[in-house]
Amino acid sequence: MNTAPTLYRHLPRRHCTAPSALTIGNFDGVHLGHQAILERVHEQAAEYGLLPTVMTFAPHPRAYFARVSGKPGLAPPQISTLRDKTARLAACGMQQIVILRFDQALAHMSAEDFILKLLISGLNTRWLLVGEDFRFGHKRSGDVALLKRMAPELGLTVETLTDVTEPSGKRISSSTLRTVLATGQVAEATRLLGAAPRISGHVVHGRKLGRRIGFPTLNLRVPEPCAMRRGIYVVRVLGLGPEPLAGVASLGVRPTVDDDGPLLLETHILDASPDAYGTLVCIELLHFLRDETTFSNLASLGAAIGNDVQGARLYFASHGL
Repeated sequence: MNTAPTLYRHLPRRHCTAPSALTIGNFDGVHLGHQAILERVHEQAAEYGLLPTVMTFAPHPRAYFARVSGKPGLAPPQISTLRDKTARLAACGMQQIVILRFDQALAHMSAEDFILKLLISGLNTRWLLVGEDFRFGHKRSGDVALLKRMAPELGLTVETLTDVTEPSGKRISSSTLRTVLATGQVAEATRLLGAAPRISGHVVHGRKLGRRIGFPTLNLRVPEPCAMRRGIYVVRVLGLGPEPLAGVASLGVRPTVDDDGPLLLETHILDASPDAYGTLVCIELLHFLRDETTFSNLASLGAAIGNDVQGARLYFASHGL
């Protein structure tokens, strides 16, 4: 039985000196390309008696540089929340997950210190897998050539990986996945992820307007910027019992009732009204129904939700839960 991975937010590790097989990246979405990389790490770790390990960053380095440059709009939309990314990395067999805060100190760390302090002293890395274009350290001064130059004296084996492609030759990338999600192509996103897109979180209290119009909802806060198209989805709800529950959900800012609200995922469960406040749930997006719309009044909103519920019932009647 697989044990839960050890999560590190700082290096070096405390009370652990076991050698690691490591890969480094943002792994947003943990799509099929990422999964191929993680499978290679797992294989090599098993062969050489190492701990399969992944190092990633929060926030995304591009989001950090977008913020410090005063251009937050350049931050890449997030495919996965940090919770969901960590869960997917664990499902791929990673026994150590390192989530380093990408801040000024890390951005200004020299390439040599990145290798010595994080990879060697921090994780006792003995085998490393990175992309051929991997860059690291202050002003991206470090590259694969530097890694391979320093590797022999450090007892480190460095392996590089070309792009992971589909049988057609098309590269599998997070940028492609973001485009697919932004256009509501849920089936294609599911294919690229190997699983349905998901948003997990603890159910929070809302304004309970859904309850007033006959459609109570479970509300999850969604970090921005979110890669998923705003609108109405057919969904599957996990975490409220032994079996998944059918639902319909709105991802958006509730323009009918709140001009400047936070981004929320509001899920109405079909044929059930569980008391779920504070519960950790996972909402899997199965099918995009329509865009977010502003209605003139709550009665019109309720009628639209009724149509959405009917659309969800038709989907489940055809596809099952």
